[in-house]
Amino acid sequence: MMGDPIQLKEEGNKHFQAGDTEKAIECYTKAIKECKDKKVLAVIYRNRSACYLKKENYASAASDASKAIDIDAADIKALYRRCQALEKLGKLDMAFKDVQRCATLEPKNKTFLETLRRLGAEIQAKLKTTFSTDSRVQTMFDILLNEESEKDKKEKAANNLIVLSREDAGAERIFQNNGVPLLLNMIETGKPEMILAAVRTFSGMCTGHKARAMAIVHMVGVDKMCSIMAIDNEEIALAACNLFQCINDSLTGGDSREYGKEEALVLDAAKDLKTILLSLLEMIASKKVSGHGRDQALNLLTKNVPRKDKKERDNSRTLFTIDHGLKKILKVCGQVPELPDQLPLTENTQLIASVLLNKLYDDLTCDPERNNFRDICDEYIKSKIDPNNMDKTLHAINVISGLLQGPFDVGNAMVGRQGIMEMMVALCGSEREVDQMVAVEALIHASTKMSRATFIITNGVSLLKDIYKKTKNERIKIRALVGLCKLGSAGGDDYSLRQFAEGSTEKLAKQCRKWLCNPQIDTKTRKWAIEGLAYLTNDADVKDDFVEDELALKAMFDLAKSKDKTILYAVACTLVNCTNSYDKKEIIPELVQLAKFSKQHVPEQHPKDKKDFVEKRVNRLLKAGVTSALAVMVKADNSILTDQTKEMLARVFLALSENPKHCGTIVAQGGGKALIPLALEGTDGGKVKASHALAKIAAVSNPEIAFPGERVYEVVRPLVSLLQTDRDGLQNYEALRGLTNLAGFSEKLRSKIIKEKALPEIENYMFEENDQIRRAATECMCNLVTCKEVHDRYLEDGNDKLKLLVLLSGEDDEKLQIAAAGGLAMITAAQKKLCTKMTHVTAQWLEILQRLCLHTNPKIQHRGIVVVFNMLNADNEELAKKLIESELLEILSVVAKMEDNPSKQEAIDAARACLVKAMDLGLIKPFTSPS
Repeated sequence: MMGDPIQLKEEGNKHFQAGDTEKAIECYTKAIKECKDKKVLAVIYRNRSACYLKKENYASAASDASKAIDIDAADIKALYRRCQALEKLGKLDMAFKDVQRCATLEPKNKTFLETLRRLGAEIQAKLKTTFSTDSRVQTMFDILLNEESEKDKKEKAANNLIVLSREDAGAERIFQNNGVPLLLNMIETGKPEMILAAVRTFSGMCTGHKARAMAIVHMVGVDKMCSIMAIDNEEIALAACNLFQCINDSLTGGDSREYGKEEALVLDAAKDLKTILLSLLEMIASKKVSGHGRDQALNLLTKNVPRKDKKERDNSRTLFTIDHGLKKILKVCGQVPELPDQLPLTENTQLIASVLLNKLYDDLTCDPERNNFRDICDEYIKSKIDPNNMDKTLHAINVISGLLQGPFDVGNAMVGRQGIMEMMVALCGSEREVDQMVAVEALIHASTKMSRATFIITNGVSLLKDIYKKTKNERIKIRALVGLCKLGSAGGDDYSLRQFAEGSTEKLAKQCRKWLCNPQIDTKTRKWAIEGLAYLTNDADVKDDFVEDELALKAMFDLAKSKDKTILYAVACTLVNCTNSYDKKEIIPELVQLAKFSKQHVPEQHPKDKKDFVEKRVNRLLKAGVTSALAVMVKADNSILTDQTKEMLARVFLALSENPKHCGTIVAQGGGKALIPLALEGTDGGKVKASHALAKIAAVSNPEIAFPGERVYEVVRPLVSLLQTDRDGLQNYEALRGLTNLAGFSEKLRSKIIKEKALPEIENYMFEENDQIRRAATECMCNLVTCKEVHDRYLEDGNDKLKLLVLLSGEDDEKLQIAAAGGLAMITAAQKKLCTKMTHVTAQWLEILQRLCLHTNPKIQHRGIVVVFNMLNADNEELAKKLIESELLEILSVVAKMEDNPSKQEAIDAARACLVKAMDLGLIKPFTSPS
C-alpha cells in the first residue's frame, strides 16, 4: 500500500514502545519516503534517531538528528539525541556545543545541566593529558640525559619513548618538543643502550609519515645514520638498518597505510633516496665500518635495489648500483681475512655480498646490461692480478669465488679466462697456507658438472687428490676433500653410479665426521666438513653411518645454531639426503627391462634407501634434536636463507612429520611455529611442502600449544591453499583434517577459515568419490556449521548442499554418518526453515531419518533423534503430523521407554523430549503410567 506518513509514524511509535526497534526503523524509513510535510519529517527523523541510539548505531543517530535540526534549529529533543550520539563517537567538543544549546533553551532541565557539567570536566581532562604528554616527553628526556638517573628509571623512560613514537600522535609530540636534537644528544653519550633507544625512537617517528621522515633525514643527516650503523655492535647495526628501512618505505610509499592531510604535500624524495643509496655503497668498502654494519648495508641493498616484481619495467636502481658500487661489492668478496689490512667482516659478510651480486645480475633485462656487468668484473679482476704481488692476486681469486657463489655464469666465465686456471694451480702448490686455501676454495666453487673450464672436468679430480694426499694441513685437507666429494657425487641416490671405488666414500665421510666433532679445528674449517657431508650423504651407507653418530649430529646442529649462517645450505642438503626428502626419479619396470636388453645404464635403489631405513633415520634425527636446529635456521636473515634453502627445510619438516607420532616432539621443540614462515614465502614447491607438514601437525595437535598466541590464525591460509584441485589427494585430505581440528577449536578460527574462502572447496570435497576425503570434508563442515555464513549457504535455493548432507547421513560409513547427521542436527536446530526444506530436497528423507533413529551406534541414533526433535519444533504443523503418523512414533516410543543406560542416555533423553513435544502439539495423548 502507499502508506500515509502519519499512520506509518504512529505505527513506528507503537513498535518502539513495545521494544521492537527493527520494526520501528522499518516504519519510520517508509514514512520518510512518503512524507511531504517538513515539520512531520523532522519528528520522524528525530524518532528514528532514537531507534539508532538504542541500537548503538551512533553515526546514523547523529546524522538523523542533524536532519531534524536542519528543519528546526530549536528541536531540543533532536539536539540532545545528537549530543548523546556525538559523545559516544568521541566528539566531545561538538557534543558539548549541542548540550549548551539545550541548556540555553531549558535552563532548569537537570539532565542538561548534569551532562553539561560532565562533558565540561571530560574536555578539561583531555586537554590536560594532551599537555601532559608534552611534559611527559620532556620528563623522559630529562631522565635519559641526566647522568645521575638510576638505571631502571632510564630503561623505563627509554621504553616509554619508543612506545610513544610508534603512535602517530606520540611521534608528532616528540618531534614538536625538540625531540630530534635531544635524541641526537642521547646518541652522543656513546652508551649502547642510549643509542639503541634513540635509533628505535627515530624508527617509530619515521614510519609511515613521509614529511616527518624527510625532516628527520635532513636534521640528523645520512652520514650520521651511517656512522651509527657502522658501530661494532650487532644490535645497534640491526636497529640502524631498520631505521633506514622505515625511512625507505616512507619515502618510496612502500608503506601503504592511509595517512592524513600530509599526502597533499607533494614531497620529492628522489634526491634523499639517491643520497642514501650512495652512502650505503660508500659504507660497503669502507674500513671504518664494522662487520655488522657492512652486513646490514649489504642487506639493505639486497632488499631495496632489485625490483620486487619482474613485471615492473624500471630497473634503474640496479643499473645505478652497478655503475657506482659493483666494484665495491667485489672488493668485499675479495677480502682474505687471514691477510693483514683487510676490511672488518663477520662470518656472513662475503656470502651476503655474493647473494647481492646474484640479485643484481638477476635484475638485468638484456644482454648489453649483462655484458657490462661481466666487463666490470673482468676489468676488476685483471687489475688485481699481479705476479709480483701474491696478496693482490689472492684478492682476485677470492673475487672469482664470490662470483661463483653468486651469479654463477659470471664466475664461470671468469674461471674460463686465459691464465686464471694456471694461476689457481700454481697457488695450490705454494708454500703459504693462505695461498693454498684461497686457491682450493676457488677450485671447489668452480667444480661443478656445468663448469666452463674443461680443465676442471679433466684435471680437477687428480689435482685435488694430489693436494689431499700431500698436505699435512688439516684445513687444506678438508677443503680438498669437499672438492673431491663435489666432483664425485653424480648419481643422486643411484646406487650403481659410484665414481669412487666401493667403500672410499664411507672412508671420506668418516674423516668428515671426525673433523666435524673436533672442537680444536676452527669453525670455518668444520663448516667445510659439513659441505663434504652434503655431497657424501647422497650415498645411503654414509647417511646411515652419519645418523648413528650422535656426536656428529649434535656438532652439526650446534653449528647450524651458531652465528655463522653461511652453513645453512650445506646443513639443509645433508638433512634432505638423510631423510630422503628429495624428488625421487620414477623407475618404470618396462623401461628397466628395455635398458638392460640394450645395455643402457639402469638406475638402482640402494637397500638402505628403502622405507624402514628412512624411518629409522628420521627417528634418530628427532632424538638428536633436529627440530630445534631447524627452528633456529628458519629465523636467519632472508639474504642468506634463500628460497631454495627454505624449500629444503620444508622438505625435511615434511619427512619428519610423516609419522603422526612424531608431531608431539616436533611441536615441543618449536617446529609448529617455525613452519609458518616457510609456508608463507619461498618457492611454490617449498610452500606446498611446508603447508602439508603444517596440516599434518594441525590435524593431531592442540592448536593452542602447537601455534601459540596469534600464530594459529596464520596457519589457516596455508591449509586452505592445499584444498586447491591441483594439489594431490593426500594433501587435500590432510588439509581437511587440519582444518577440522582448527574449526572445532574456536569461533574466531572458524570465521578465519570462512574468510579465507574455504567453504566452496570444502563443499566440493563432500561430493568426492574417495571415501576418506569425503568423510574428512563432511567432518570439517560439521565443525563449521555453527557459522552464520554456512547457514546462509544452506538456506539459498538452487543448490544441492542440504540434499547432500541428508544423503550422506544415509551412507554406510559410520564415521561419515556421525559427521553428516551431526551437521544436520546442528543446522536444523539453528534454522527452522531448513527442517521444511529438508523434506523437499529428497524423497528419501523419511527413510533415512528412520534408519538413523534405529541405528545400533548410539552416537548416530542420538543425532537422528535430535533432527526429528528439531523438525517437530520447527513451527510446521503439517510436517510434525507427518512425522508422528509415520513409523517414527513407534521407534521413538521404544527408545523412550528404555531403561536409563549411560551409553545410550543421550538418545533416550532426546526420544523422550520428542514425545513431550508431540504431546505439547496435541499430536499424541499424554500416556499415563499403568496403574
